[in-house]
Amino acid sequence: MKKKSISELINEQEALYNRVNKPDETFYNGLFERYEYPVLTRDHVPVSWRYDFDPKTNPFGMERLGINAVLNSGALYINGKYYLVPRIEGNDRKSFFAVAESDSPVDGFRFWDEPIQLPDTEPNETNVYDMRLTQHEDGYIYGVFCSESKDTSSNDLSAAVAAAGIVRTKDLKNWERLPNLKTLHSPQQRNVVLHPEFVDGKYAFYTRPMDDFIETGSGSGIGFGLCDDITHPVIDEEKMTSIRKYHQITEAKNGAGAVPIKTDKGWIHVAHGVRNTAAGLRYVLYCFATDLNDPSKVIAEPGGLFIGPRGAERVGDVSNVVFTNGAVVNEAGEVYIYYASSDTRLHVAHTDIERLKDFVFNGYEDPGRSVDCVKQRVELIRKNKKFISK
Repeated sequence: MKKKSISELINEQEALYNRVNKPDETFYNGLFERYEYPVLTRDHVPVSWRYDFDPKTNPFGMERLGINAVLNSGALYINGKYYLVPRIEGNDRKSFFAVAESDSPVDGFRFWDEPIQLPDTEPNETNVYDMRLTQHEDGYIYGVFCSESKDTSSNDLSAAVAAAGIVRTKDLKNWERLPNLKTLHSPQQRNVVLHPEFVDGKYAFYTRPMDDFIETGSGSGIGFGLCDDITHPVIDEEKMTSIRKYHQITEAKNGAGAVPIKTDKGWIHVAHGVRNTAAGLRYVLYCFATDLNDPSKVIAEPGGLFIGPRGAERVGDVSNVVFTNGAVVNEAGEVYIYYASSDTRLHVAHTDIERLKDFVFNGYEDPGRSVDCVKQRVELIRKNKKFISK
């Protein structure tokens, strides 16, 4: 293939930015709409971030700092614009964050001129990823992400330690790094989400207690804890909210996803659940709701998955996975859930507050046993007979 010019690369990318995204008409479930194209991929990352344009130092026009994937993204809706802060993984396996902006929730996202340069306050930190963005009532936008370091207590070269890193900003440009969250009874933390409101005058976090970097061990599900001072964030007690259950979609592990959505009936959570299969771990999204006044109290949890990987979404760096850490609600009550597939690309699903409430609060619970699941389905079939035209 002949060497491409800078202008050719930029023109190809402009065509990608201007591509119109449409609902996927081959999919229907009454609850949400999938979209035909991902909203962000590695090809959306500006060519100036990947190629050296200087012909003297790059005579063959090679991609010098390649991008492997664009995935798990925090999300905000502010003043009519949509903002994403995805995890961008380089070919070197290191991840970083950047802001992408659009007037549309489903297409046209463009990255700002440069990626985010986090303050370097954690000298042992090797990697950062999966930032959740919370517009807090204290006036700040907080980013809570996984801060990964080498586990120096182990001879295993892959052994790592996960902590919840915290940054805050008011403009998505100037970021202040706060100390990592400390949970006194959990050795490691991942998938931590900051609640958008004070609870009993304190900052509230959804946590995921873990015994080590990969395995939850004794961790029984998604935790909830309070902290007095976010500039010195320490959580003592972690109550459990949505817990792992045998032979359900959360059996292997589960974790908080997007920042919870406030409705008149409760806080709606879009989380991820993981089960083991012969082909490895399978990640799906599921929903539950917590009480408006006590966000640690689960008040509804329909059975089964909300979004699972389908078709091409099932193929990628880590196959058979969907994962979210960002969703937004606009003035019209439309909900856009940004989810990654197979640790490779970022998609969007569209629903609205009313449909989401109906799913969470009126959905069938998982009865726990096949014999009871069949009874549940037969009852639905018999109920439907009177609505079927003869």
